[in-house]
Amino acid sequence: MTKVFIINGGQQFGHSGGRFNETLSAATAEFFESRPDFEVKTTNINHDYDLKEEVEKYKWADVVIYHTPIWWFQVPHGFKAYIDKVFTEGHGTGIYHSDGRSSANPAVNYGTGGMLHGRKYMVTSSWNAPREAFTMPGEFFNETPVDEGILFGFHRMNAFIGLTPLPGMHFHDIEKNADIPRDLRVYKEHLEKVFTNVN
Repeated sequence: MTKVFIINGGQQFGHSGGRFNETLSAATAEFFESRPDFEVKTTNINHDYDLKEEVEKYKWADVVIYHTPIWWFQVPHGFKAYIDKVFTEGHGTGIYHSDGRSSANPAVNYGTGGMLHGRKYMVTSSWNAPREAFTMPGEFFNETPVDEGILFGFHRMNAFIGLTPLPGMHFHDIEKNADIPRDLRVYKEHLEKVFTNVN
């Protein structure tokens, strides 16, 4: 039985209703709940949450799936607050015990103090920016992929607590050129491919 923890980081704020990430999160839960070899827990960062319970969800999970929009080239402030609070609560109680270094040799082993080794994570992100902004010469992101650019720190954060990545997915042009049925179809195909051999 693979235990999957789904986090909806799509924040309701300003002109954003968080609907796309809510739809993705619901589709993810439905995908796993329809299969007998998976068990699911969820969190929506817009709802009240208990920090100790969130730490327990991380400890419980074999796979953490994050769904987040990108606002001003970062995760939304509500999602960042969730991470800051939950990870701090998890210091020494299941998420990480230290930064991994020792006072005897403080120059090495930074980032090796995570307590979730052997578990995995996947991230989806949604963008107003078109895919071409990342791939075409002369366009805004200088041909830097999402995972190597904007989400580099997010990936290192997960490495810090011991998680290893599964292939994620990034959705582009959501505000001006959305095709939700297509995106959901492609996303479900992605889940099938990634999780066929997880058990």
